[in-house]
Amino acid sequence: MMNPKYAPLFEPYVLNNGVEIKNRLTVAPLTIYDSGENGEMTEAGRRFWKDRFEGFGLYIMPFTNVHPSGIGFESPQAISDDDLPTLIEYADIAHKQGAKAVVQIAHSGIRADKSMTKGYDVIAPTGDISGYARTMTDSEVHELIASFANAAELSLRAGFDGVEIHGANGWLIQQFVSAATNYRTDHWGGTLEKRFNFSLEIIDAIDKVRLKYNRPDFIIGYRFSPEEPGENGITMKETLALVDALLTKPLQYLHISLWDFYKKARRGADTNLTRMQVIHEHINGRVPFYGAGNLYTADDMLAAYQTGWAESVAIGKSVMLNPNLVELIETGREDEIETTFDWDKADYYRYTPAMLQGTMVGTDFYPPSKQNGVRYKTERF
Repeated sequence: MMNPKYAPLFEPYVLNNGVEIKNRLTVAPLTIYDSGENGEMTEAGRRFWKDRFEGFGLYIMPFTNVHPSGIGFESPQAISDDDLPTLIEYADIAHKQGAKAVVQIAHSGIRADKSMTKGYDVIAPTGDISGYARTMTDSEVHELIASFANAAELSLRAGFDGVEIHGANGWLIQQFVSAATNYRTDHWGGTLEKRFNFSLEIIDAIDKVRLKYNRPDFIIGYRFSPEEPGENGITMKETLALVDALLTKPLQYLHISLWDFYKKARRGADTNLTRMQVIHEHINGRVPFYGAGNLYTADDMLAAYQTGWAESVAIGKSVMLNPNLVELIETGREDEIETTFDWDKADYYRYTPAMLQGTMVGTDFYPPSKQNGVRYKTERF
């Protein structure tokens, strides 16, 4: 039997469009670096996802490409009707496990891999000096907004419950928001407000898809990284302005991308406070706020939720390490939750080859291994 102290994690909540999420546990978008040449699900992917998030309230399908020019690594696609079978398979996997499911729709921008963009140029809000990426024309910006809307429409047709717009981690949408990567002086840049236009018009375009299908229940979420390093990088003050701009639109939730749930603000807000607290207080109940960042054990998840800084906790690394995470909590076996990867039982985790490679190298994108720990730490966002 479950220890009753964890009951708060299993309370349902209702989004502003009437959709009920059955508990406070969200599967963070887990990039497993394993897809076929055209984004298809592979056997390694199927093996990884099978029954892994049984019991979660919401599943966020990781980085899904909206246009060939935005492909940066092996990842699913929502580009054309050819992608529907794969999207349907992902939606079915989630729904069989009892979770609502949204697709994280994304574009790599300047970080796209030229060998994977199928002949398309690498494009960005502002091109780079080396000529690897070129500056998008105004019409290309409009075309990409349409690509995000098309990806949402494919997701809806595939049976998903919604989409999450990926405005975090230095990908294309964040490249528009940040003065460090957007030097434009047109409708899409030049002032803070204009740097938000790309994000806001993507939301409008997806909302039109909902109206077209008469699906007000289709969820639209938005994920962002709150700060960047560097003189022109995004500050907390700018992020709070972005939050206000986003919440003029019909969103159902906001989702922060953090390596550490308790990381303090760097600049542009009270640096004695955590980023989570600053942003949650600013949202002030307007939409649910999802927090993430190194929450491994049931007690970690409960403590994070009970800070009051998030309506749902998004779990990533613990889902990687524990293929039956919620079951362990629900059956009183929370002390069996693993917090490190043990190479002596590597098969148990059902990792994809790329995940095993990353764990061997010791990057903190994956949980630390018991044998090697973490050798490379990411501080960028």
